[in-house]
Amino acid sequence: MTTLPALTYVKGHGTQNDFVILPDPYAQIELTADLTAALCDRQRGLGADGVLRVATAGALVAEGVLERLPDGVSGVDWFMDYRNADGSIAEMCGNGVRVFAHFCRSADLVDTDRFTVGSRAGGRPVTIHHADGVDADVSVDMGQVRRGGESSVDIAGTRLTGEVIDVGNPHLACVVDGLTAAGLAELDLTATPELDAAVFPHGANIEIVTPVVPTAVDGVDFHAAMRVYERGVGETRSCGTGLVAAAAAGLSRAGRSEGVVALSVPGGDVVVGVSDGEAILRGPSRLVARGELLPGWAR
Repeated sequence: MTTLPALTYVKGHGTQNDFVILPDPYAQIELTADLTAALCDRQRGLGADGVLRVATAGALVAEGVLERLPDGVSGVDWFMDYRNADGSIAEMCGNGVRVFAHFCRSADLVDTDRFTVGSRAGGRPVTIHHADGVDADVSVDMGQVRRGGESSVDIAGTRLTGEVIDVGNPHLACVVDGLTAAGLAELDLTATPELDAAVFPHGANIEIVTPVVPTAVDGVDFHAAMRVYERGVGETRSCGTGLVAAAAAGLSRAGRSEGVVALSVPGGDVVVGVSDGEAILRGPSRLVARGELLPGWAR
């Protein structure tokens, strides 16, 4: 692979979980950890929680970025090559998928409102309910919600117990009895959480969630609030896979295996439906800027 002298980009966010989108159809950008970290740095780069490289899955295999096509992904599918802000690779990002799908549709990379986005966690079918050049409403089939028992985490001197959940990437979703939205907002999430390395050898995202409460909103069974500490990033204003994990854990704590949960995060609101062990995530996407990085900008 070769490093291009200049990179074009689009900046977007899903409930204020923000991303630098790099169109790279033939996977020619040498997307190193250092380049990713520089792009995401909010002082010396563009600033973001992560980078979404837009390439075909076949090109990523041909260039050695992927060893093989993940399950449910074809060579012609657009693949979300997602990197955390520290340059590490993540398997899945629910907010990122919505923004990625929005970009693909608005850039005419696809000509249908239903298509598959490739990811390291496998193919993710998406539905564009509405999209223009700035805003979109997108649903993502997040696949199977895998439950793995309980574990604990120490956050700023407080020990919490949560449910181990895998939604293509690892999570510890902590539903805290008696926690209110106001109490949630006051929690200190600046310190790096301490997880059980035996359970999470590669780290995990950590969600702190209020108990679900019934709601009278049509099509929605419960409501809860959440904050999240993302592996490789720190606290973010939203996390799509974390929202799925939070909904699943909240339903479980309420004695339910299925249901529709509206979740509020600092960056906005989404809806998660859990049924037959699988989840659908629906929420907004917004594209806010496009431009070109100048040659030598990262020196």
